[in-house]
Amino acid sequence: MNEELQFILDSAKESMQGAVSHLESELLNIRAGKANPVMLKSVMVDYYGAPTPLSQVANVNTPDGRTLSIQPWEKSLLTEIEKGIMIANLGFNPMNNGESIIINVPPLTEERRKELAKMAKAEAENAKVSIRNARKDANQEIKKSEASEDMQKNCEIDVQSSTDSFILKIDTILAAKEKEIMTV
Repeated sequence: MNEELQFILDSAKESMQGAVSHLESELLNIRAGKANPVMLKSVMVDYYGAPTPLSQVANVNTPDGRTLSIQPWEKSLLTEIEKGIMIANLGFNPMNNGESIIINVPPLTEERRKELAKMAKAEAENAKVSIRNARKDANQEIKKSEASEDMQKNCEIDVQSSTDSFILKIDTILAAKEKEIMTV
């Protein structure tokens, strides 16, 4: 395979891997009942007038599967952190004990689990669309290339096999996430 076609194939694979990586990071935001510090990733705290991510002003731990513990580096931030959690509208009820903030993560209802599974499916579908778009772009580039018809056909076959393997990877990731969501 010539360098031009190899470059097109590598670019397509890189783009497809990017779609898988994006899916994995998006699925981390879909909570599956267990407490996880990632759940508070979107929380911003007013730190001396500047909106600052919670992770930069406090330590977030999970003492058990149902509890998040937030230990601010400055005690004066307790009320600001509480406000930030409420503003983020995550459905949590923070409890301030004067030393730290405790959040009890409520167990998911069956209805909410189905909703989260649907959200996970939608994210997976978006990733598949990105992969198919990468395949389409690669195939267009292959057709524009100066390579012989045989080399172009072989490269298109390689792009399709990459597409198939990345789609399979997405299906596997989705199945694992759905199992995690639906497990009570």
